[in-house]
Amino acid sequence: MDPLMLARVQFGLTAGTHFLFVALTLGLATLVALVQTRAAVTGGAVHERMTRFWGQLYVINYAVGIVTGLVMEFQFGLNWGGMTKVTGGVFGAPLAMETIVAFFVESTFLGLWIFGWDRLNRWVHLALIWVVTLTAYLSAYFVLVANGWLQRPVGYEMRDGVARLTDLGALLTNPPAVLAFFHVLFGGLLTAGLFMAGVSGYHLLRRTAEVEFFRRSMRIGLLTLILSVFPAVAFGGMQFQYTQPTKSGSASRMASMVADFTARFGPDEYRAPALAAVGEALMMTAWTLMLVLALVALVKFPFGRWLERGRVFHVVVMLAVPLPYVAMLSGWVFREVGRQPWMVFGVLKTRDALSEVGAGRITASFVAFAVLFGVLFVVNAWLLVRFARRGPEGARLGGAPPVEASSALTPTF
Repeated sequence: MDPLMLARVQFGLTAGTHFLFVALTLGLATLVALVQTRAAVTGGAVHERMTRFWGQLYVINYAVGIVTGLVMEFQFGLNWGGMTKVTGGVFGAPLAMETIVAFFVESTFLGLWIFGWDRLNRWVHLALIWVVTLTAYLSAYFVLVANGWLQRPVGYEMRDGVARLTDLGALLTNPPAVLAFFHVLFGGLLTAGLFMAGVSGYHLLRRTAEVEFFRRSMRIGLLTLILSVFPAVAFGGMQFQYTQPTKSGSASRMASMVADFTARFGPDEYRAPALAAVGEALMMTAWTLMLVLALVALVKFPFGRWLERGRVFHVVVMLAVPLPYVAMLSGWVFREVGRQPWMVFGVLKTRDALSEVGAGRITASFVAFAVLFGVLFVVNAWLLVRFARRGPEGARLGGAPPVEASSALTPTF
C-alpha cells in the first residue's frame, strides 16, 4: 500500500479515536463541576453521590484518553518529519503550550481532586475540579490553535524554506481556531449530556431503586442537550466561511481556484475527495437527529414524571448516545480530508510532509498503532459500561462518605 496513504489513515484512526475520549472528557468535567458546586452550596447528599458517580466515569475516560493522546503525538516524529522540519517552529508552539501550561496543570489538580475527597475543605476541593475543567478547555484551545494554523496559516513568514513565527497574537486569535474551539466546547457538553441521559435512561428503564438519582441526572443531561446543541450547530456553520475555496462554492469558482493553484503550485488533485462529501452528509444527518431530539426534550421537559415513565424515550436516548460522536468525527473528516492535498494550506503539501522512511516501517507503525488504539478503545468502553451499570452504589471515587460517630450511635425514633 502507498506509504503516504498508510500514514494518513494511521493518523486519521488514531486522532479520531483520541477525540472520542476528548469530547466526553471536556463535557463531563463541566457537568461534574456544576453538580459538585450544587452539592457544596446546598449540602445535598444526592448531589454529592452524583458527583462521585459521574466523576468516576469521567476519571476512567480521562485516564485512558491520556494514553491515546501521548501515543498519538509520537506520529509527528515517526511519519511526518517533513512537516516538523518546515513548519515545526510555528505548528509546535501551541502544542508546547498545551503540554506545559495546560496538560501538567490539569493532571496535577485532577490527582489532588481524586485523592482529596474528605481530606480537603469542601471549597478547596470544589476549586480543584474547576481548575481541572478550565485547564481541559485551555488544552483543547491550544490544540485547535495548531489545527487552525493548518487550515489558515497566519502570523508567520518563510525564511530559507522554514516557517518562523512572527505574530503570536494572530496565531492565537485565528478565526478557524476560535470558532472550532467553541464548536468543540458545546460539542463536548452535548456529548456528555447525551451520555448522562443515556445512562440514566438505562437505569430508569430497568426500574432500579435509584429513581430520584437518575431522574435528576436525566434532567441535567437533557437540559445540557437543549442548551448546547443549537450553539454547537451555529459555531459549526460559521466555520464554512473558512473552508478551502476548492472544497465548497459554485462549480465555476472551484474551477477558477483549481486553475489558480495549478499555476502557482503545479498540477495536483485540488478538488475535495469524495470522502469529504460523505463526512459532510453524515455530519448533517447526525446534527439533524440531535436537533429533533432536543426539540422533543424541550417540549416534554416540564413534565417531570414523564422522565421516569417514558420507556420508549428511555430507549431513544440510549440509542442517541453515539450521535454526537458520529457528528463530530464525520465533521472532522470533512474538515481534514477536504484540505488535501495540503498539510498546511498553501504552504506545505502532504506528500512533502511525509518522513523519508520505507513502506515497511510505516506499515509496522500502522499495525502497531491500530492495534494499540483498538485495545484502548475497547477497554475504555468496557470500563464505562461496567461502572455505569453498577450505579451510584458501585462508585468508589474518594471512598465511602464518612459516617459521623454521633449519628451512628444515636437511635432513631
